[in-house]
Amino acid sequence: MTEEEQIEYVQRDWANIKNIENQSEAAQIAAVTNSGHAIEYIKNPSEAVQLAAVKQNGYSIQFIKNPSEVVQLAAITQNGFAIKHIRNTSEEVQLASVTYNGYTIQYIKNPSEKVQLAAVTQYGWAIKWIDYPSEELKLAAVQQDGWVIENMKNPSVALQLAAVTQNGWVIVAINNPSDSVKMMAELCKVHSS
Repeated sequence: MTEEEQIEYVQRDWANIKNIENQSEAAQIAAVTNSGHAIEYIKNPSEAVQLAAVKQNGYSIQFIKNPSEVVQLAAITQNGFAIKHIRNTSEEVQLASVTYNGYTIQYIKNPSEKVQLAAVTQYGWAIKWIDYPSEELKLAAVQQDGWVIENMKNPSVALQLAAVTQNGWVIVAINNPSDSVKMMAELCKVHSS
């Protein structure tokens, strides 16, 4: 089959790539451009083919053995949740993922403090996937979403103030708030109305 015939064949249906022996790189790219998952049927795809696949669908990285950092970043750029299919990610890849959506921190083993901070800054509730968060992380989380405080045991006055400053209505989630926290909550409720 000529290269042109291969391309035409996979353009009709990307899954046809699995029926082609001696696939040309152009046919591989045509297939993965149509569906990134076509890479599952390509042996030893070049980096160009890998990039085309993950740019079409970030999740297709699950079919790539040992993707380069460039391919990983392209997958994350297409879909931050693709990180759940990548092993041994660099801090840069982790940061790209949690910046896309802080929720993705749950798929990262032993994230650095920098990655943790980026995650809770994007999505305060990401703190629930962080073991032993620092006061700085807790503060960033409640600044992003004051309601996060309802899952914190014995939050400091500083955390309480930050939470009600973010959303005065959060006062209902704080046990025994001080008078200063109550005042700040009332002030913030008035300004948000």
